[in-house]
Amino acid sequence: MQKTLKRYFPIFVLPTLIAFSFAFIIPFVMGVYLSFCKFKTITNAQFVGLDNYIKIFADKDFVNAFGFTLKFSVVSIVTINVFAFILALALTRKIKGTNLFRTVFFMPNLIGGIILGYIWQQMINAVLLKYETTLVANPTYGFWGLIILMNWQMIGYMMIIYVAGLQNVPTDLIEAAEIDGATSLQTLFKVKIPMVMPSITICLFLTVSNSFKLFDQNLALTAGAPSKKTAMLALDIYNTFYGRSGFEGVGQAKAVLFFIVVAVIALGQLVLTRRKEVEQ
Repeated sequence: MQKTLKRYFPIFVLPTLIAFSFAFIIPFVMGVYLSFCKFKTITNAQFVGLDNYIKIFADKDFVNAFGFTLKFSVVSIVTINVFAFILALALTRKIKGTNLFRTVFFMPNLIGGIILGYIWQQMINAVLLKYETTLVANPTYGFWGLIILMNWQMIGYMMIIYVAGLQNVPTDLIEAAEIDGATSLQTLFKVKIPMVMPSITICLFLTVSNSFKLFDQNLALTAGAPSKKTAMLALDIYNTFYGRSGFEGVGQAKAVLFFIVVAVIALGQLVLTRRKEVEQ
């Protein structure tokens, strides 16, 4: 059987490999090359070396977007995971209607980012108009509007992952801790959290990547207003590539740099949290 699988393995893998190459590998390699070029289309690209990357750090909009994205990501990662874990703890206590609550909390994740952005824009502005201001009048409002939107969308998804992790914690360990006189908080921090580290690893990875890559919600909620102070990196790259003539190469360089930053942070987080995982 193993010999047969090895013989036909390339045949079954080839279609997927070809599709993956055309959809990701080839465009990615071309994108890296174009980040060193000045171009309007890929047929008239002129190699300019590191000029595009030098222009990135002279672009105040990119620096502001990077700082805003970093601040947003830190706050959203912490709040999403804390609230999701608290909900998961509450919904694993055999309360009546837990399946209904899990479904309701998960539903926001099924709604598209653009729609969510416009919905929350209307709701937040309805509150702010009572104070004669709007969401885009102050970057602080835009920041916390994005935080609220991101939390509302992602908490239910992360909660489901934490619920699965908590349900897999051996009851023997919890009972042993109770017999030894451990309090609820001691049981939580010394038993439950170490045992759900694989779930924490997954949730942190998803929230890190989604927070840094946020685009649809940012575009719909604030579109970077006021004065691009609430523009995140993905939106800044989009505006550079499509909104500034002759800056396509700079936009592509920003995209490559963006990929490297997100990959380094996400992989670093995976390495750090996996070291904390406990084998069951």
